Amino acid sequence: GLFWGVSLKASKQHPLTEANKRFNHKMSSIRARVEHVFRVIKRQFGYTKVRYRGIAKNAAQLNTLFALSNLWMARRALMAEVRP
Repeated sequence: GLFWGVSLKASKQHPLTEANKRFNHKMSSIRARVEHVFRVIKRQFGYTKVRYRGIAKNAAQLNTLFALSNLWMARRALMAEVRP
């Protein structure tokens, strides 16, 4: 597909240029950071199926889960400060 006029996929007729390879690498590193947060929410906190409880309640639950996932991912650094 095209992303800002840049081909993200290679083919035999159109191999990726160095600029495209760097762009793909940058996008994959950003995607990995985002996907890790969703993995924590799904696996650690069991949020795999969503029930509709109203927009406000679902939004509040997701905000709480994202905050908890930030704490979960920073737990080693936080524990190092508590127990030097």
